[in-house]
Amino acid sequence: MTDDAGARTTVTQRAIEEIKTRIAMGAFTPGQRLPTERDLAADLGLSRSSMREAIRALTVMGVLEARHGAGIYVTQLQPGDLLETFGVVAEISRGDTLLHLVQVRKILEPAAAAAAAARIDDEGLARLRAEMTAMERGANAEEIVGHDLEFHRIITEAAGNPVLSAILGGLNSRTFRARVWRGYREEGVFARTYREHDAIYRALVERDPDGARVAAAVHIGAVEEWARRQQEEEE
Repeated sequence: MTDDAGARTTVTQRAIEEIKTRIAMGAFTPGQRLPTERDLAADLGLSRSSMREAIRALTVMGVLEARHGAGIYVTQLQPGDLLETFGVVAEISRGDTLLHLVQVRKILEPAAAAAAAARIDDEGLARLRAEMTAMERGANAEEIVGHDLEFHRIITEAAGNPVLSAILGGLNSRTFRARVWRGYREEGVFARTYREHDAIYRALVERDPDGARVAAAVHIGAVEEWARRQQEEEE
């Protein structure tokens, strides 16, 4: 990187931090249209090129949204918007990174299951039962994993924390391909997964947070062992 490029990066980073600070302080609010690029650059004492790079970076992060012909807006700043970039990383991960992502699931999913055990209603339990039935009848790995994802989504939704739901939703949905691949490579994996899901479901039915936490930890532990074997094979 040249000195000019390094200086530009520093200025751009300052612009990014200034816009984030204004959002955090309430000067720019969710859904608000920003001043024009020219006015914003003048206000911050920056070049338009640095401001353009800052806006582009914040758009990638999910903080800003470019609307064709309408300008730049602050997004609604929902957890799912802000974690989109993280989800893309999860989707293409292999080896060490895939293992580490599964280990994050192992930390968070038991907590979500425990919280859901205290909150889930009869409708939520019925939806879980329907997803389990669909998993059992699935004709191929893609179909089975799709119902698996929905099973976990219902649980995290019942936990009542939208940030936790967004994080786990990104981890689960964006590792779809890896889990399908596991289904085709590992004999008997779906039968074991069904039993593990059934243990989670029964703990939720019994409104047993500790039981749900343990059952979820056992389930994700099995996924972790698979991810560890994949990592070793790639080394």
